[in-house]
Amino acid sequence: MDVCFTPIGIIRSPYPEPAGMPIQAVAAQGVAGQIELNPIYQTGLQDIEGFSHLILLYHLHLVHESSLLVTPFLDNQPHGIFATRSPKRPNPIGLSIVRLIRVEGATLHIEDVDIVDGTPLLDLKPYVSTFDSREGAATGWFEQNAGRVYSVRADQRFL
Repeated sequence: MDVCFTPIGIIRSPYPEPAGMPIQAVAAQGVAGQIELNPIYQTGLQDIEGFSHLILLYHLHLVHESSLLVTPFLDNQPHGIFATRSPKRPNPIGLSIVRLIRVEGATLHIEDVDIVDGTPLLDLKPYVSTFDSREGAATGWFEQNAGRVYSVRADQRFL
């Protein structure tokens, strides 16, 4: 079975390449960007300004191969790809939660951007903390290393 997606827009950011950028949106606080939505989808933005945050799903277009075991940025031990946030996935789909600043026509101004400039946007959804946050969630191996997310930057290892 083939699955084909058509991007609904392009994500703009100050990062021309992955090297040196934050590895998660939580470590990109205040980094500004834009979503240039295809104008045919502009009507779908109705009521979006009532939300402070958005979930972005996007194609990791610079990743050209996958790996089932990876050594992630926050650890020096290999882990299964599905136990990491590594972009080197069988289906290179990224997920980020960003802050919505304002909407101007088909352009969404956002902050907390940890995405390479020119990344194809597949979908966006409102972040609803009641639905999207889980009390007491276990974080596996990340628990020991999650605090490092603010100081670790991406390199070229997953391209």
